[in-house]
Amino acid sequence: MTAPHWLSAAEIAQAYANRTLSPTELMTALLARIEALDPQLNAFIRLDAEAAMRAARDAEADIAAGRHRGPLHGIPVGIKDIIDVAGLPTTCHSQILVDNVAKADAAVVQKLRQAGAIVIGKLSTHEFAIGGPSFDLPFPPARNPWNRDHHPGGSSSGSGAGVAAGLFPLALGTDTGGSVRNPASACGIVGLKPTYGLVSRRGVFPLSFTLDHVGPLTRTVADNALLLDAIAGYDPADPGSAASPARQFGRLLDHGVRGLRIGFVRHFHERDLPAHLDVAAALDEAERTLRDAGADIRPVTLPTLNEFAGINRVILCSEAWSIHAPWLRQRPGDYGQLARRRLLPGAFMTAGDYVGAQRRRTQVIAAVEDALHDVDVLMCASSMDPSSRLDDPEETARTYPRQARTPFNVTGHPAVAMMAGLARTGLPVSVQFVGRYFDEATVLRVAAAYEQAAGWHTRKPPIG
Repeated sequence: MTAPHWLSAAEIAQAYANRTLSPTELMTALLARIEALDPQLNAFIRLDAEAAMRAARDAEADIAAGRHRGPLHGIPVGIKDIIDVAGLPTTCHSQILVDNVAKADAAVVQKLRQAGAIVIGKLSTHEFAIGGPSFDLPFPPARNPWNRDHHPGGSSSGSGAGVAAGLFPLALGTDTGGSVRNPASACGIVGLKPTYGLVSRRGVFPLSFTLDHVGPLTRTVADNALLLDAIAGYDPADPGSAASPARQFGRLLDHGVRGLRIGFVRHFHERDLPAHLDVAAALDEAERTLRDAGADIRPVTLPTLNEFAGINRVILCSEAWSIHAPWLRQRPGDYGQLARRRLLPGAFMTAGDYVGAQRRRTQVIAAVEDALHDVDVLMCASSMDPSSRLDDPEETARTYPRQARTPFNVTGHPAVAMMAGLARTGLPVSVQFVGRYFDEATVLRVAAAYEQAAGWHTRKPPIG
């Protein structure tokens, strides 16, 4: 039998059904692994071990009594620490909120519990989901399990590191400029930014109201669909929530890609931000893999990455300033240096800047929509480089914005990033697939076909 910590959520559910594994056995194994490995990874801000074990015992009793809570019955999930879990601090990895205890579960956590999941704890992030990997905060930065000297991506850094290291099978992150897909790319797992409005953000500390998304991080595409099924749904208390009938996101996972039209946005990594040679080679190989599987791959041109990034920057900084201005005026020293530096430009954005960015936003949305009339899914780079060393802030500052995730926060289209190989340094490189609004099922269909053909999901980091 596969070691319990490497089982997917789907495999865990089957093992419970077969009575070859129990929730308490799984939780005992995961807590032992966390105790051994997390001091090296810093994935957790707050491990809620006692509550998790109580929940595992309750889940086990329900199984024995023939009661089934839902598709995630007894399966542990880690929660990024900008998402509220009742009774636990939501610190946003910041001194500003270090004593901020949540009074209620976020909407997504409520949905997870309804599906039977067990919350195992709160996970490291970049400060307020905007700072980078920093050592001037109340908690240390998470580390990449493929090489602990390197960062694991962010801002959902603990979510990516913990899933990749086998500390828990599922995690939630948030994504405003790529913060679910960046750790998925850096840690060699699967991270999905859903369609804007598909998943409620109630109870999630905001960064940018019109760019924020909540999304799943998992080791397999099937688990990603399973977790998305649990958390999606309309929430009238979230002003950005959309009433969508989209469900059963895994219904097409076994359909393959034969006959699907995939538009390859090559200029993102060839001209706009020329990628590291290992990333470019992995993208070429991903194209060959999907073509061999029967996909019709054709070139697509979109607005430049520089244009998308400029729109994102103005909107994000403006909206973030509206949230952080009181603290930045009253308590600037309680922010870490990176978050403070990234938030302060919002003070100098004008109403004209913001309105201009929103007007241009409608035009680039139309460009992506036009492309998706001619193809079923877009394919492009995620990160242009493998992750940098934690002790090299200059290289981190250089490589961090070299990515193609931000366009789809601007447009709101669903996008998944996943492992596409290993660089010569042994660090993961990635590919991204993007689809039509509320068509996560087709995006995940392509991702699943690529996962099965390429086989990278079977590779594990050299830890523990």
